[in-house]
Amino acid sequence: MRTFSPKPADIERAWHVVDAEDVVLGRLATEVASLLRGKHKPIYAPHVDTGDHVIVVNAAKLDVTPRKAEGKIYYRHSGYPGGLRRETLEHLLARDPARVVKQAVRGCSRRAAWVAAC
Repeated sequence: MRTFSPKPADIERAWHVVDAEDVVLGRLATEVASLLRGKHKPIYAPHVDTGDHVIVVNAAKLDVTPRKAEGKIYYRHSGYPGGLRRETLEHLLARDPARVVKQAVRGCSRRAAWVAAC
């Protein structure tokens, strides 16, 4: 049996709106990553981008336990000596909730991270 490879004409992209209110961050991220990669479609192939477009609303209303909000730390580095910056989930969620969702999706799938950043 030959390997199926979807052609560009076979790929139909849909738009999905995901409500993040009272949803656990990790479960939301895996669902969004799956939609972005196109794993829910019968024509899925790992070497072809068959994914859909996803919009996440109410990212500030995620269901995060207080212990996770204080304990989870996000790191970023400016590239200069001593340029390591750290921020807790609680602070980042208050400052930029979209970044929290993007980082979580990025951790689920590298391909989905590229699409989510665009």
